[in-house]
Amino acid sequence: MSEAHSYFLLIADDHPLFRGALRQAVIGLFEQVDVAEAGSFEDVSEILDGSRDVDLILLDLSMPGVRGFSGLMYLRAQYPSLPIVVVSANDDPAVIRRCMEFGASGFIPKTLGVEILRQAVGRVLQGEVWTPPDVDLARDSDAETAATIARLSTLTPQQVRVLMMLSSGLLNKQIAYELGVSEATVKAHVSAILQKLGVESRTQAVIAAGKIEAGQWPQQPARES
Repeated sequence: MSEAHSYFLLIADDHPLFRGALRQAVIGLFEQVDVAEAGSFEDVSEILDGSRDVDLILLDLSMPGVRGFSGLMYLRAQYPSLPIVVVSANDDPAVIRRCMEFGASGFIPKTLGVEILRQAVGRVLQGEVWTPPDVDLARDSDAETAATIARLSTLTPQQVRVLMMLSSGLLNKQIAYELGVSEATVKAHVSAILQKLGVESRTQAVIAAGKIEAGQWPQQPARES
């Protein structure tokens, strides 16, 4: 890595001890590096909305505010050029492939040692993609799953947030309150989500999203409003 460049990295994980370990690992990579930490997805959004550009996010899949791939989906839609490396305890090959299909720049299992983690982060910051070498990324998803992933990838950031809230069973008026918008705006988002996913009801939209979560995103019927 270039010693002259100053990097700003964001570690997003709800476990303080693991954030601290990651911080120590990446600090050893660079001569000039600042590291911000986020324990919830709300914290992630606040940091990214700040004035300074983040060079890389190290993102846990599961933390307060997100489930499964929803956080990755939202960040990829909201910040399309920002490198995102998923750091997760779940190293199932199907999960790793899903992360890459949703636009992650890398996947680092939490079980890896410090040196390999540093190598992975360094390669991603150089514009490369890093995943465990024993994972076959070329293995194709079934046609239905691939189509669902492609449709989910067309959602706007706000539509991803609405779908996340639908998956939590929130009513339109509750979603409107959380997002600070009108119920009419939420209904428009829901209609657009249904159209993009090719389904007829909000419950079907939640089920469609849940099918690609590899068991990580608990499926529950969304209440109609």
